[in-house]
Amino acid sequence: MSTSPSDGVDVDTLLSCARAAAATAEPGGIAYARNTVHRIALGDAEVVLADPAMVGIYDLIRRLARSTLPILIQGETGVGKELAAAAVHTFSTRAAGPFVSINCAAIPEHLAESELFGHERGAFTGAVTAKQGQLEVGNGGTVFLDEIGELPLAVQAKLLRVLETGELTRVGDVKPRVIDIRIVAATNRDLAAEVEGDRFRRDLFFRLGAAQVVVPPLRDRPRDLAMLAHRLFGEACAPPAEPVVGDAARDARAFRPIDDEVRELERRRMIEALAATGGVQNKAAELIEMPLRTFVTKLKRYAISAADWK
Repeated sequence: MSTSPSDGVDVDTLLSCARAAAATAEPGGIAYARNTVHRIALGDAEVVLADPAMVGIYDLIRRLARSTLPILIQGETGVGKELAAAAVHTFSTRAAGPFVSINCAAIPEHLAESELFGHERGAFTGAVTAKQGQLEVGNGGTVFLDEIGELPLAVQAKLLRVLETGELTRVGDVKPRVIDIRIVAATNRDLAAEVEGDRFRRDLFFRLGAAQVVVPPLRDRPRDLAMLAHRLFGEACAPPAEPVVGDAARDARAFRPIDDEVRELERRRMIEALAATGGVQNKAAELIEMPLRTFVTKLKRYAISAADWK
């Protein structure tokens, strides 16, 4: 049985909830739509679904995950695109491999190629050693490229080659490397409009868009919204209240004798000064502007030995 408005607020929701309730009800019993919540474990995270639209999307994700196609996930910021990508990985045959999540918007443009594809020693100023790129780190698993619309066009071209050939070439290298990854990309942009504006490669868009998932915003998922509000309210009420402590008692616990705090600070600074000067006492004393005789006296008082600063 569904009860509106707390359980269902539109026709699709009511029908979905009624079917789910009927499927789970015991003979002669009553099942409530509010109990038809789907929980999906994704490693350390958990997705909780109540809205029929999201249940349908995760059913689609489960089916797409069995294929080898790249997937493009679209939706506004905060709708759960990374969780959807993690679900693709979890539901796929690559689940035992790595899941590498990359925020393309956070990579400086001049470092994007090196960060994704890696580089060889001496490829550019500062490349003192060879470095594996994030795509190589994901070998055998799934690579999630969040905000893919932020990638420079030159890097988009190299990514397209990886999708087409299954090979990548590090910066400063001429020999391609075979790589086995599944690309899942996400964006909050209208990539079709970006293509028309020559800000995103058309061929890469079509390659990524062979399978698309659109995640709706929370405002369009009334059952999820109600469930989350109920859950968060319950969690907020669950922690036991801390006993009320008077201001005087609280303040008393916070204080220590000032001499103890001064001695603790003084000992720590002396040890730091000795470490900075390699144990040369007169230089250490100068660093903290303490007379040498006082410094030597306090070394004995605080039982500071070479083991403390080496």
